[in-house]
Amino acid sequence: MPTKSGHRGVGHPFAWVMASMVASFAAGSTVSDQLLRHTTGNGLSWDSIELPEQAQLLLPAATVVLPSVPPPEMANASTIFVPPGSSLQTLLEKPFHVFHEDYLSIIGQGPTLSLIADSGTDPRFHEAVVWYPNTDEVFFAQNAGAKAAGTGLNMSSVIQKISLSEAMAVSHLRSAVGQVQVTVVDFDPPVVNPNGGTNYKGNIIFDGEGMGSDVPPALYLANPNPPYNTTPVNPANGHIYFTDVTYGYLQDFRPKPVLPNQVYKLDSVTKAVTAVADELINCNGEQIVPGTNCGHNLEWIGLTFSPDGKYAYVTDTGAAMAFYGYDQSKPSGIYRYTVAEDGTFEYKKLFAYSTSGVPDGVHCDSKGNVYAGCGDGVHVWNPSGVFLGKIFTGETAANFQIAGSGRVVICGETHLYYAQIAAEAAPIT
Repeated sequence: MPTKSGHRGVGHPFAWVMASMVASFAAGSTVSDQLLRHTTGNGLSWDSIELPEQAQLLLPAATVVLPSVPPPEMANASTIFVPPGSSLQTLLEKPFHVFHEDYLSIIGQGPTLSLIADSGTDPRFHEAVVWYPNTDEVFFAQNAGAKAAGTGLNMSSVIQKISLSEAMAVSHLRSAVGQVQVTVVDFDPPVVNPNGGTNYKGNIIFDGEGMGSDVPPALYLANPNPPYNTTPVNPANGHIYFTDVTYGYLQDFRPKPVLPNQVYKLDSVTKAVTAVADELINCNGEQIVPGTNCGHNLEWIGLTFSPDGKYAYVTDTGAAMAFYGYDQSKPSGIYRYTVAEDGTFEYKKLFAYSTSGVPDGVHCDSKGNVYAGCGDGVHVWNPSGVFLGKIFTGETAANFQIAGSGRVVICGETHLYYAQIAAEAAPIT
């Protein structure tokens, strides 16, 4: 995964350029006039709808027309777009940004966002976010390869966990740093530079990016309970989907790759590995997805499945080149595939394009809405690709996890967040 941390600057070229292209849309009227006339799909005026305390309305019409278009050195993939009339502070004060009326049913009547941990400059909260229901804990990994962490080639990143009961107890606070214990989990043998993880038959599968030329990437079956032992993956049934992308190389702790970036399927019966998707620049980081032979309820970062198993969603973070910066001419989108009867992928379609950073971790809720960690927080689309809203953190949300009923843990590199919403997680199989 690319190294990403900290609050980003103001602006984004896609948003500004698109706004300038349609500047004639509102000739003769102001943005405020348009907003006052806007109604929901049910014909209600937004003025008549009471928003939750931590929510604010940011309708697309408000940013269609902008006063100026800044140059790329001021507005680029490493910056955050702040709409006219807003500031970074006002966006952070009410972090649930409503772009469509359907987002209100997802966040519910009283959504909350709490900062529960701060690691300074060390990106301790990065990837492999997995909820383990038996103990109601959430596991996650430190950034592998980040210069500020010193991980990658010289030492492995670590896996940590928190108790959700502790996070829930402070959900009424906007800042609760120090009140939720973050514990390092010493798996034995260790997962080398972990960057992906998912539930698997009462255990957790983590994937490690490897280290140098001698330690290759691998999948580890980990016991989430003491003594936290790990063993090589040997699935008894259900396929495992994963990617093996080049971020270890782009962060200088793995050799030059000898295979293209692809999505693979590991058949649990025959143990055959099949490439099921290609033509991806950086299909996120290494990630793994277990499921049944029909592909039901498959869930993981950068690679996830709709609750009914019919569709696979894969993020392509090709624009983010880790130590080599951003190339905004490369992909920054989520692609949807139809899952064939034999478990392979077909009918690739661009599902969504991220206008803030790149879409990283991706998950579905129980109704098939698609969530992705992006450059300014967690973005949400409905199953048709309509953008609904954000959980705005003002910084990169590398990954996250919906844990059961409306509980969301968000990894923001050096910050860890807990959000309470109304949506339900897709079932764990």
